[in-house]
Amino acid sequence: MSKSNHIPITATELANLWATYQNKTMFLRFLEYFSNHTEFGQPAFQLHYERSVEEVEKIKTIFQEAEVVIPIGFTEQDVNKGTPKLYDHLFDIMFIRLLSQIGIAIYGLFTSMSYRKDIRDFFKQLTTQELELYDQMTEILLETGVITRPPVMTMPKEISFVHDTNYMKGFHLFKENRSLNVIELSLIQHAIDTNLVGMQLMIGFAQVTHNEEVRKHFVKGMELSKKIETELGDILRQSYIEPPATHAGKATDSKIAPFSDKMMMYCTSLLSTFGLGSNALGGAFSLRSDLPTKMVKLTLDIYSFAKDGGKLMIENGWMEEPPQIEDRNQLTKE
Repeated sequence: MSKSNHIPITATELANLWATYQNKTMFLRFLEYFSNHTEFGQPAFQLHYERSVEEVEKIKTIFQEAEVVIPIGFTEQDVNKGTPKLYDHLFDIMFIRLLSQIGIAIYGLFTSMSYRKDIRDFFKQLTTQELELYDQMTEILLETGVITRPPVMTMPKEISFVHDTNYMKGFHLFKENRSLNVIELSLIQHAIDTNLVGMQLMIGFAQVTHNEEVRKHFVKGMELSKKIETELGDILRQSYIEPPATHAGKATDSKIAPFSDKMMMYCTSLLSTFGLGSNALGGAFSLRSDLPTKMVKLTLDIYSFAKDGGKLMIENGWMEEPPQIEDRNQLTKE
């Protein structure tokens, strides 16, 4: 037994391992479904399925040694592998690529929040594997020609500094805003990319759920993704840049649910959380003042959507509660 195993896990390590268990068990269920329909992803899906099984077992071992109850997460009851395709050509690759982007961000953060060596090593391993998965999915999309590359620009030939505070202004009555800089462009491009996938995901989810309130929530998510894609796309067009688009990855007309409502709602919640972080990042790194304002408004929309989803999950008994810190105030009342 490693020396690390004798060191108690901290509250942050417990939280991050618990969240990883939820994410990885969900990821396994998606891979089980997509593996039955994929055209190009089978070798990569099988590799990362096997790795994810091992990672889930690793978390179980850590929890058992720490005498922590094993979460439920998502099981085989949350996926129906024999259903027709809910999404067409290459959506599986686009969606798994999106999940890998989320994984890169989350597990990198979790590494920096861990103290025990074996847990730090575990999250570093997860980050590396998510990077590998992202590379594999991106390469498939590039080879098949369904992914839109960001625009190519004239490369700068000299260094310059900003000397006019008007550089930061975004609202002009009598003249146009300045063109986007490459940092602003990259963040807008990324937000549109993710929402194109999210919109199709919501369309498919809305088609197959039999719960009317859940269906309305997914429709709202579809409309929100469309709003984000349209409004940010308009900003690109103002700089004469066409926003990203793809002909692939559309929802089919299937009405048979391949996933449980619980899992579809959790996935939607995860994407909403990722969207909140991405918009916050976009606002923080944008120097043109109209862009943070736009990002804040969209962030409030995403937050409202995520909050409604949380209420819906609680009402239906689908939200597994994370480990709770002891209420010391309650002890004084007893």
